[in-house]
Amino acid sequence: MFGPVTLVNPAGGIPMKTRRLYAVALLTLLALTQTFTGASAQSEAQPPLPTVTLVINNHELTAEVAQRIGQRYMGLSFRTELAPNAGMLFVYPAEQMLTFTMRNTKIPLTIAYISKDWVINEFHDMPVGPNQLFPSSKPAQYALEVNQGWFKSKGIAVGDRLTVR
Repeated sequence: MFGPVTLVNPAGGIPMKTRRLYAVALLTLLALTQTFTGASAQSEAQPPLPTVTLVINNHELTAEVAQRIGQRYMGLSFRTELAPNAGMLFVYPAEQMLTFTMRNTKIPLTIAYISKDWVINEFHDMPVGPNQLFPSSKPAQYALEVNQGWFKSKGIAVGDRLTVR
């Protein structure tokens, strides 16, 4: 019998229902901004992250662990050096197709895409420069970035397994 009721601001203008929707949308946008700006708005490297020791074929590597969205987004961006036996381990909740880029990265890297069972699926050398994408050829749960050539210099190959200490 009666249609929907739209409350109108007594002072005129935008209906209150519409204002509430705008307010909810604005609060959602602010919450998302808080989630991502910690990383995406930066123009400098993120602070060092907690580390783990990885062992591959008796070679130890100290890797910072990037497991949050913002940490993974920033990665090694704006870093000007990486210690010889250091890297960054990117952790995802499950195996998935991954694609990395060298956005704002100042040092040449090699990335290893790694299965949920800690087996290396593949490597990609990533030279410095924008507008490059490095997709995995199959699902991976982890990605490990190191100085370019580190894996090769240690004789590490596809199919090798990592252990975490």
